[in-house]
Amino acid sequence: MRTTRDRIRHAILFEVIGLALIIPLGSHLFGLPAEKMGVIGFGSALAATAWNYVYNLGFDHAMQRLAGHTRKSLGLRVAHALLFEAGLLMVLLPPIAWYLGIGLYEAFVMDLAIAAFYVVYAFVFNLAYDRVFPIPTWQQQTPA
Repeated sequence: MRTTRDRIRHAILFEVIGLALIIPLGSHLFGLPAEKMGVIGFGSALAATAWNYVYNLGFDHAMQRLAGHTRKSLGLRVAHALLFEAGLLMVLLPPIAWYLGIGLYEAFVMDLAIAAFYVVYAFVFNLAYDRVFPIPTWQQQTPA
């Protein structure tokens, strides 16, 4: 299981790299000024950072309890990313609509596009993170 320090590093790296990608891409795709996309991106990142920590901690505890380890198969990684984004989508929809002064449908389409980006990004980032910062072997062992 990962330490709190490692989880904090994971969350910060995830959000910083994600913002560096989503602000210019979202600004271009949605025709928004970079400042507006930056506010959406930063606000979303704050909410996502908190959700990321809580969600991953809960997910790992559930895996440890149910499977005796926290190694994720390819299918489990896909489910993990989709469930994370579904929860975040529900939280972010009203604030995005309010901030941009658009309807919920337009905000939903925008939020869905951002979520689709982050599903792919989360999968790639987490796969890379696990390779760059592997869980030490002693932490993967199940207590006797």
